[in-house]
Amino acid sequence: MLTSLAVTGCSRTVIVEPAEDAANPKCADIMLTLPDEISGEKARTTSSQGTKAWGDPNVAVLRCGVTPPGPTTDQCVSVSGVDWISKPVDDDDSTWRFTSYGRTPAVEVLVNRKAESGNDVLAAISPTLSKIPPEHECVGAEDITD
Repeated sequence: MLTSLAVTGCSRTVIVEPAEDAANPKCADIMLTLPDEISGEKARTTSSQGTKAWGDPNVAVLRCGVTPPGPTTDQCVSVSGVDWISKPVDDDDSTWRFTSYGRTPAVEVLVNRKAESGNDVLAAISPTLSKIPPEHECVGAEDITD
């Protein structure tokens, strides 16, 4: 998992490994316009540029500037006009990784599904990402023609 907690004084900082392209200027724009709260869970301080976390314990952890995913057969969902590739991180499906698809920089969100719905988290984040023009979009079998 990409996160852990470090105790600093009375507050806890979420330790998050920065993404490869976290210094991308578009990530700075994204970080400035992300919500301060998701479903009542307040944003927390993180250790790295281009990252944000909500909830205590963590409900969602975001990293901007991850490597944009290429074509895949993994499940893709569209939330508020933004496509997301979704994959479970662990065997019990308690944590899911959602990676934005077709936009650069790409954003990764880890969601603790025992604490919050992935759809609620993506619905809160997607309006910010929708400001980045899509380069590609997810397609399904019904979109393929001979």
